[in-house]
Formats: sequence, structure tokens, C-alpha cells
Amino acid sequence: MAAADQNTGATEQPAVATPQYDRAQLSAGIVHIGVGNFHRAHQAYYLDRLFNEDRDHDWAIVGAGLMPYDAAMRADLARQDWMSTVVELDPDGLFARRVGAMIDYAEVSAEGLIRALTRPEIRIASLTVTEGGYFVDATSGGLDFDHPAICADFANPDAPQTVFGCLIKALGQRRASGHPPLTLMSCDNLPENGHVTRTTVLGLANEIDGDLAGWIADNVAFPNGMVDCITPATSDRERSLVRETFGIDDPRPVTCEPFRQWVLEDTFSSGRPALERVGVEFVNNVAAYELMKLRILNGGHAAIAYPAALMEYELVHEAMGAPLIRAFLDKLQRTEIIPTVPAIPGVDFGAYFATIIERFSNSAVRDTIPRLCLDGSNRQPKFILPAIKDRLAAGASIDGLSLEVALWCRYCAAAANGEGSIVLEDEFADTLKVHAARTAQDPTAFLE
Repeated sequence: MAAADQNTGATEQPAVATPQYDRAQLSAGIVHIGVGNFHRAHQAYYLDRLFNEDRDHDWAIVGAGLMPYDAAMRADLARQDWMSTVVELDPDGLFARRVGAMIDYAEVSAEGLIRALTRPEIRIASLTVTEGGYFVDATSGGLDFDHPAICADFANPDAPQTVFGCLIKALGQRRASGHPPLTLMSCDNLPENGHVTRTTVLGLANEIDGDLAGWIADNVAFPNGMVDCITPATSDRERSLVRETFGIDDPRPVTCEPFRQWVLEDTFSSGRPALERVGVEFVNNVAAYELMKLRILNGGHAAIAYPAALMEYELVHEAMGAPLIRAFLDKLQRTEIIPTVPAIPGVDFGAYFATIIERFSNSAVRDTIPRLCLDGSNRQPKFILPAIKDRLAAGASIDGLSLEVALWCRYCAAAANGEGSIVLEDEFADTLKVHAARTAQDPTAFLE
């Protein structure tokens, strides 16, 4: 990556893109809760590019959170004026950008978060609090009213323990002060994330203050959004890469693939930045895009995960170099999965799948097969089984999809039998192992 100086033998470090705007002239418009790698490679990156166009400088980010992780992140980012180094892992050449869209970080406490959310200039509260951070009851799909943290917020709403308790208290204060309502914008990778956020907020608010809940339902927007960018965890490897390649000593660098996508419903309570200028797609209904991603991208990950693990591949790009795996993925997608995805005007599913092949094959990302194999009991019902149901309803073949399920079963059986280095990491690992092992005598045991 670095070119040798012909006279001295020294190396010249690649250039690093820096903000082309005056960060001192930015003002806050967004509080983002959960400042992790994905947020900084995605939402903050898009805003940084928008600010470089000399636009919307009143939409800068204030970071926030309640977890011990957030306090550690706040301390590290404070030492570098809230800036982040984002490195795109392009196999043809690494690219680094110093992202300056964040200008502050609230005190990591309920009080600090509420103070940030009640600032009159804040118009959007965005979230990346992980799929499990929404307190969803797996059976009903509504709020988990029995979760200890939710119960604590019911009992003492003036001293909330959860992000959602803080949001409700802040919204109540904004209403009382005459400040405009917030848009609550989930950026987590889960289907109908706006609807999930609304369900959690209103479920909790109805128990705390029914009148306030009615005001939130009438005035607060919860846009659905589809987000996509592979963003590995940061380790010493990434810190060394950033230091040695770009000369930046950053304790919290972000590495990510060079692809990112954000499809968002254009539903906001109090305005929004012009993110369409930097590639965000604003649509009336995100559901079709979510289904495309779940089946083609996530379903593709599921398709290669288990054969790759059984063939003892460690890295995704290495598995994509195996002719059997590559051919299986290609035929499964083109003949069985993609035909189940309803058409989206202006979207070419063949081109989208070709992009996914390129992303899976990116050797610089070094995504791992064990990561793709995680939590199959949660992922298979989302990524594979709905396509099977649709194919069966249409009277169509499920040969390839059945093979994918069989490979998952074989992976679970290998874990049960202690074969190789396979470790089944799943909430229902014990049950999966028992039923997978039984298929040696009863092939239907796993399906049942």
C-alpha cells in the first residue's frame, strides 16, 4: 500500500481524507444512542460526506449511551475530539477517512442522556442498541413486560434504567417545554426496525403515562430503515493496520467493507438532513428492500456457512474460492431464493446478487465462517424457512433449500459428535445437538 521513496528507501503513507468543512461551525441536530463501529462506518460516514458538500451543518451528532461500553468509547473519542478513523477494506487498496460528524458525547448516565434528548435543537434520536436491545417478547412480538429492566422503569419512571425509559421521559419534558417532537430512528439490522421501536416505546409509555403515550403516537415518527455494511470488530490487528498504514494512533478505528446501503422511509417529525445527496435511498415502504436483503444477502450467508464449516474453511472469502460452495450458492439463489423475492421497481436482483458475490469474496474484510454459523436457531427461521414456505405454497422445488437445512443439521450433528473444531454457539445448542444426532436413525428427527 505504501510506495517506497527511491532516494531514501522510506515509505510514503497513503493520504487520509479529512473533513473539508469547519467542524467548529457544526451544530447538533441528532443524538445517537449506541456509538459502535457500525454507526461510525454508516450513519456518521454518510453525514460526514454530506457536510463535505457544505450542507446541513446543523445536523451534527451528539453521541450517547447507558452501558459501560459507552463510557469507555466516550473516554477514547474525547481524546481525539470525537473523531473516528474509518478504513474501507478494498482488496485493491485501503482507503481511510477521518469522520468528523460527531461533535459531542453526552455524559453516560440516564440523566446525561435525557439532558441531551431535551435540547431544543435536537430533532432526531437514532439508535444502534443491537437486535436484543428492544425488549421484544419472542412469543407475542410486543414488549417483554416481564423483563427486569422494563419492570424497573414501570416502577420508577422518573429514574429510568433503559434507553426507552429515557426517551419517554425526555419526550414528556419536550412536550411540556413546547419543543418539537423527535423522530426516533432505529439503525439496527432488524426487520421493520421502526415498527419495533414504536412498539417498545408505546408499550412502555402506556404503562407509565397514557396521555403522554397518546401524544407520542400522534406526533413522533418512527421510520423503518434497511441498513447494510459489513463492519468487523476492532482488535489489535485493526489498530496496528491503521497505525502502520496511515500513521494514525487511534484506539477505536473502524474497518468496514467499501459497500454500504441505507434505505429509509421518508417519515420525520421535525425535518431531516438531505442524505439523499450522498446515496441514502428514501422510499415509501422499506419492507420490499428488507425482504431482498434477508433472502439474498442473509440467505446467501446461511447457504455458504455450514458447508464451509464442514469443509473446515475459516474465512468467508476462502470458502467463496471453493468451486462446490460457489456453485451451490449461485444455483440456490438463482433457481430457488431470488424467485421468491417480489420485484422492486428499478432494482435488478441479478446485479444485487453479483454485488453480494463480490462482497463475500473480499479478502481484505476477513469475515469468518464461525460468525456466519452463529445462532442458527434464530437466523434460519428468518433467512431460509420463509423462502421454503413460499416455494411450497407455489408448488415449486425446494431441493436446494432442503440441502441447506440438511447441511445445518449435519453441522449440528458434527458438533454433537465432537468432530473437528466445530463448536455450536446457539441459545438452543443442546436441543439442536440431540435432534441432529438422532437423524442417524430417524431422518425426520431434526425437522420435527
